[in-house]
Amino acid sequence: MISLRLQPSTAGVLSASVSRAGFIKRCGSTKPGRIGRFRTMAMAATPLEICVKASITTPNKLGDCPFCQRVLLTMEEKHVPYDMRMVDLSNKPEWFLQISPEGKVPVVKFDEKWVPDSDVITQSLEEKYPEPPLATPPEKASVGSKIFSTFIGFLKSKDPGDGTEQVLLDELSTFNDYIKENGPFINGEKISAADLSLGPKLYHMKIALGHFKNWSVPDSLSFVKSYMENVFSRESFAKTRGQTEDVIAGWKPKVMG
Repeated sequence: MISLRLQPSTAGVLSASVSRAGFIKRCGSTKPGRIGRFRTMAMAATPLEICVKASITTPNKLGDCPFCQRVLLTMEEKHVPYDMRMVDLSNKPEWFLQISPEGKVPVVKFDEKWVPDSDVITQSLEEKYPEPPLATPPEKASVGSKIFSTFIGFLKSKDPGDGTEQVLLDELSTFNDYIKENGPFINGEKISAADLSLGPKLYHMKIALGHFKNWSVPDSLSFVKSYMENVFSRESFAKTRGQTEDVIAGWKPKVMG
């Protein structure tokens, strides 16, 4: 078994051990000086249960799903305690299909009901745990939203001259100009929901394009690069990111197929 460190509850610090069946068992700890990290609305008596993608390269490790990471990032930034069930998506167990008939992650249990879709889940987290606020103003919520699809287009491209690289560069350039004028985050000084959605996708872009195309964000887009560093260096991101080898393995069928 592997121990995973989770956010503290009102009783102290929660730790967890993952069974090979994918379930997490809670146990209590009494390390001092950590309870103060909790905000009033996040003092849940019972950690939220979340089903996430399991690693396909390392047993009992979190997988590379950017949508799962988005939800986990939101929980971490809001200091909401949670328990993870890691799911082998290549061999979905029956208990998971009962929870998620479409076989998709993430799904989170709110008030005895399993809720799918990272958009819906993160909105529910904002409503149930409003402190600290992470909502992005509507006029800023779509900033950088086209980067992921243009990254995928370039990654899957077999023709160097088809223009997909330039389409990605155009989107990154637009984002670079925005962050230059409005940063360091999408909503200014503080991180928000839009960053927690975009960050995992940029992480995949960096690893996948670096591995499969020997490509990286140009130095001329310095504000994009500093933005990525700001997001990737956060403690919440380091705790919830997939392993590099999982990101590569996850994209390989799409690149080679």
